[in-house]
Amino acid sequence: MLTEDQLHDLNQPLLAEHHLQFDYLADLLARRGVDAHQLILQLVEFQVAIPSWALGTGGTRFGRFPAGGEPRSLEEKISDVGQLNQLNGSSNSISLHIPWDIPQDSNGLHQLLASQGLSIDSMNSNTFQDQKEQAHTYKFGSLSATDRAVREQAIQHNIECINYGTQLGAKVHTVWLADGSNFPGQSHLRRAYLRTQESLAAIYEALPSDWTMLIEYKPYEPNFYSMVIPDWGTSYTLCQSLGKQAQVLVDLGHHLPNTNIEQIVGRLRQLGRLGGFHFNGSGYGDDDLTTGSAKPFQLFLIFNELVDANQDASLTAASVAYMIDASHNTKDPLEDLLQSVDNIMGAYAKALLVDRTALAEAQDANDTVRAEEILRDAFLTDVRPLVAEAYRQAGGALHPVRAYRAAGVRQQLIAQRGKFSLSTGL
Repeated sequence: MLTEDQLHDLNQPLLAEHHLQFDYLADLLARRGVDAHQLILQLVEFQVAIPSWALGTGGTRFGRFPAGGEPRSLEEKISDVGQLNQLNGSSNSISLHIPWDIPQDSNGLHQLLASQGLSIDSMNSNTFQDQKEQAHTYKFGSLSATDRAVREQAIQHNIECINYGTQLGAKVHTVWLADGSNFPGQSHLRRAYLRTQESLAAIYEALPSDWTMLIEYKPYEPNFYSMVIPDWGTSYTLCQSLGKQAQVLVDLGHHLPNTNIEQIVGRLRQLGRLGGFHFNGSGYGDDDLTTGSAKPFQLFLIFNELVDANQDASLTAASVAYMIDASHNTKDPLEDLLQSVDNIMGAYAKALLVDRTALAEAQDANDTVRAEEILRDAFLTDVRPLVAEAYRQAGGALHPVRAYRAAGVRQQLIAQRGKFSLSTGL
């Protein structure tokens, strides 16, 4: 962990230029009737959870190229997230994946989390892989399997995840199913849905009263003819059948090309069923690129819908769980996470700049050009000084990636853990 003095020394040479840029932007926004300092308060409050599985180098079917110094235990993963949060002040929680992150010492983990200023955000089950000790295979499905013993095994695994989360103070359980079929006729499509609904109901019954269950959807992969939960509508109907604690999870990489994700966001927010986000970037499929790296305008439009709904007094305030879900083969994993958070914060800041009154007037008047220009004006505003100031006020670095490199964090991790250490669970 960097000390406060180290962070101060890393920020100090950048302060003069930062203040010049920030003061200019603050004055520009003030001329538009926008208080930059109020925006910063909202940015500081915004937090994005870090998944345990993103802390190591990812890979493809063809290979993996570890960066060295990867976390070998849950404790080391927590330490790495603490390092990220120290740099940006925007990542104060971690999402765990079972069985990759089974806690061995709950009391010790509580103390470690507290020392790092972190909490456990959510628990994620894994029924898309067979584990060595399990009795039944998930090759042909888990919660939707035709074999009741397989379904029961998957149900009990999810309940175990909830129990582990209860020990660690989590409040969210995420279910993503790889269940589906690869060939016509392989699976009875309606019965597969009904079996899944029944299995989820059993898990939901075990959910503590103050928890949320997130149900994720994906239109393809690993099955390519059908997926049991292929879209937000299927997830929504399952949530409706379960109860108020069930919510839809939107993963930005889980959509067919050209899908209007921001419209899905708006609909779910209107319906009161938007429970969570998994942020990443998608090229041709579920590529899990750095969030906002390839489609920054889309990310902004998604946040535009979120901010618009949050400012709508007719809608009940929603508690949305934000998390990055990516695993990279060519970048330092920690640098990638810092970049993703930076892009997310930038998109959020731009969405906060949208003149809602003027936009509503243009929309009501069917003034297409004016409405688009209002969004473009916000999107093209350079909000980097706002985000940097939010990092600084949260006790972090003005430029987290630059500070990470200047401090030699990766080199230190390699010295501590070894060049060939591999992150658990990948």
